[in-house]
Amino acid sequence: MRGRLDRQSPRISRRDYLRLSAMGVLGTGMSGWLRRLAAETADNPQRKRSCILLWMSGGPSQTDTFDLKPQHENGGPFKAIDTDVPGVQISEHLPQLAKVMKHLAPIRSMSTKEGDHTRATYLLRTGYLPSGPLSYPTLGSLLSKELGNTNADLPNFVSIAPNKTLSPNAYGPGFLGPQFAPLVVGEGTGFVQNDDANVDAALKVKNLTLPTGITVKQADERLSILNDLETEFAASHPGTPTSSHRSAYAAAVRMMRSKAIEAFQLDQEPDALRDAYGRNRFGQGCLLARRLIEQGVPFVEVSLNGVQGNNAFGWDTHQENFEAVKSLSEVLDPAWGTLMTDLEQRGLLDSTLIIWMGEFGRTPKINQNTGRDHFPAAWTTVLGGGGIRGGQVIGKTSEDGMKVTDQPVVVPDLMATICAALGLDPQQQNMSNIGRPIPLADHGAKPIPQILKS
Repeated sequence: MRGRLDRQSPRISRRDYLRLSAMGVLGTGMSGWLRRLAAETADNPQRKRSCILLWMSGGPSQTDTFDLKPQHENGGPFKAIDTDVPGVQISEHLPQLAKVMKHLAPIRSMSTKEGDHTRATYLLRTGYLPSGPLSYPTLGSLLSKELGNTNADLPNFVSIAPNKTLSPNAYGPGFLGPQFAPLVVGEGTGFVQNDDANVDAALKVKNLTLPTGITVKQADERLSILNDLETEFAASHPGTPTSSHRSAYAAAVRMMRSKAIEAFQLDQEPDALRDAYGRNRFGQGCLLARRLIEQGVPFVEVSLNGVQGNNAFGWDTHQENFEAVKSLSEVLDPAWGTLMTDLEQRGLLDSTLIIWMGEFGRTPKINQNTGRDHFPAAWTTVLGGGGIRGGQVIGKTSEDGMKVTDQPVVVPDLMATICAALGLDPQQQNMSNIGRPIPLADHGAKPIPQILKS
């Protein structure tokens, strides 16, 4: 069973794992311990294996969201506000998130070396840097393969409003193959997302209804003919492309005939709840994510690529940073905050891991255009919900925000933490397109022990 662990192996509690990890006992030989840890997690009925990625295209400014520096000139004009966790403050433009900080854990000490959009996006979305003939799978493909059900009525990975402009190769299934590609809705919208008038149509799956005048019986007869033709073709043309094509058709038909497809009908939700999420593509995308998680989809990603009225390329705020971040935060905050509350009220928050991240942060120093430039040296991601001990901050940056001063976190460690929170062994391997086994998180990766629930 993928991602599950040998039931005959010695058992280790999560508490023991965290203690041993903090002591440095789990080093290069830690994969055996992690297998037993993941087994404990997978067996825990309180741990639902699902994940929502909130992807911030362009790289959001940590200094204006989750790691403010109000006492320093680099801090800018935004005020820090208290949250429901004593001692933890975030931006004044994230008031709803301040109310649910007990469920969130900002990692303020991310440290990478990639300041180029293409390479950094690839790194954060796959866990690896681009490497010649190796085509690494995006996070949704990677995790949904381990968590999903191949016979489910809905796809195991749904991507809402992605914008692939900055790094198109970071959005595909890579060496896992097309059967692990996402169902994409709302693509092709550029970097503007608060288009209220078209949001319902944009987030629907196209071509799921029969053509006018075609009955179910007629459709079944046509599918039977197609199946006969494909069976004959497959007999003389075996291989992955043929099998992938057939499985894609089978999945599409299964989805068309399933009642679960109603998850995409957002008009079933109360107007008040839809308003709370925000009547824009990101807000309604977060609502759709909740509906899909309810239907058992294990991985959903929602992208916030920009808002009307801003010249910024998503969160790439080289100019007029504060105006842009304020506008983006006003879309992000109600959507994400309502998502957290909605999941909690439905009993889904403890079982759904939430990831908030972009490809890097922004310079603490404000440039001459009142903007912030690319900054991978010290920035923030946020984890919350399922498997995460919220209400704390991981790591610390200096007073001016220019460097990490406590507990630096690299991308492989972030990926290992995500895997462990979902009950997966980070060293679980998949065979690549060049015949080399590739672990979910790169060799030597270590989860952040104190962020994981014991």
